[in-house]
Amino acid sequence: MTFEKEFATYQRELPNLLEKEGRFVLIKGDTIDSVWDSYADALEQGYRIYGVNQPFFVKQIRKVETPIYVL
Repeated sequence: MTFEKEFATYQRELPNLLEKEGRFVLIKGDTIDSVWDSYADALEQGYRIYGVNQPFFVKQIRKVETPIYVL
């Protein structure tokens, strides 16, 4: 499962989302569903709307991404 469409939506909408930096955005396809204060809240809303069998994307809104290094 890839989230290319959802990540492209995030990147496209990032300038509009930056006023909510640090919060979490819920995205399905090319639609921003909502923005939440916590990852858990965004995840709960995603399950409520889309169920457990439909993929959705939750991402923290950040102006600068911090790389994660895996050794």
